[in-house]
Amino acid sequence: MLTLQDVTKSFGSKQVLEPTNLSIDAGNTYVLIGPSGCGKSTLLRLMIGLVEPTNGTVEFQGETLRPERYETVRQRMGFVVQDGGLFPHLNGYDNVALMARYVGWTQQQIQARVEELASLTHLESDVLQRFPIQISGGQRQRVSLMRALMLDPDILLLDEPLGALDPMIRSELQTELREIFQSLKKTVVLVTHDMGEASYFGDVIVLIREGRIVQQGQVGDLIAKPAEPYVTKFIQAQRSLIDGEKS
Repeated sequence: MLTLQDVTKSFGSKQVLEPTNLSIDAGNTYVLIGPSGCGKSTLLRLMIGLVEPTNGTVEFQGETLRPERYETVRQRMGFVVQDGGLFPHLNGYDNVALMARYVGWTQQQIQARVEELASLTHLESDVLQRFPIQISGGQRQRVSLMRALMLDPDILLLDEPLGALDPMIRSELQTELREIFQSLKKTVVLVTHDMGEASYFGDVIVLIREGRIVQQGQVGDLIAKPAEPYVTKFIQAQRSLIDGEKS
């Protein structure tokens, strides 16, 4: 579905991503995880062409991503950011329908798709008539997910979509998101800094540290067969944080 070959990224003199090779197979959920500033969000943005690699190539379904093709390719990708990224001057319905109108869908097609997605995301229809400032964080994320899914993309990219939500809403949306991923059988790449969330969603977990992939595999592999001591240290730190919150 998507391949990065020897990809690096620098901003000025600062290299934020070392030479990276990663293949995203169709139908699976990949979770990019690591501490803040490790390069996981940069990696996600490279996949959708929001930033260009300094070196190396990014291929989507066998096609090398190039600036002149970004607009067309992005219509086959869904993207969800942490705070939803909704346009404040548009109500929920118009946010969701924006790209479908741009590519020339009829109003009948748009209405049918919006109703389908509202049912999928368990969003009450009246919420779509409100503006982003008038709805809750959880509702904004549902609207953002609907917008990302509107054109029925081949791959869904999510950058810490639940990070800004309170624990109760976050837990509820985690359950709903996993059900959606499983029912749609989409290829998904999700960024998080939470190991519990990563193990909940991920078919493949990609642990990143200081701009390089340390290890990738199932959560059991990272626990039982760490590629280096940092893997164990990262997992134990997450467990300590969870234990501390419980106490």
